[in-house]
Amino acid sequence: MAKEKQYRSNCPQYLALEAFGDKWTLLIIRDMMIEGKKYFREFLHSKEKIASNILASRLQAMEEEGLIHKKNDPRHKQKIIYLLTEKGIDLLPIIMENARWSLKHKPVDKKDRLQAQSMLDGGYDSYKAFMAKLRAEHLGSG
Repeated sequence: MAKEKQYRSNCPQYLALEAFGDKWTLLIIRDMMIEGKKYFREFLHSKEKIASNILASRLQAMEEEGLIHKKNDPRHKQKIIYLLTEKGIDLLPIIMENARWSLKHKPVDKKDRLQAQSMLDGGYDSYKAFMAKLRAEHLGSG
């Protein structure tokens, strides 16, 4: 039987931050959700320029946390595809609330502003539809 992980605190904010509270995790999730990235090399080419060792470490931690899973690419035997799990897809509202805060308080570029504002304006129905699309792409379900 697997040993249950012990935490310093059972506060909901602490537990959430333990799972996804560093910038790289949320940026990788963003790239998977919004940009459709699935390969290691694609993540390396993100505008934030993550280092390959940090990316490898974050992907491993995200898989251990159950936010993503990986599988072999059927078209290329040496490539791995990274996909969101249901737990990872459930981060969409958090990603969007981060975007809402940034739109209000930070100098977001025009393209990203329009994209984020469009989804935020659609409200919960927009989130549900986008999450269904993510489920189809990453989990093979609707």
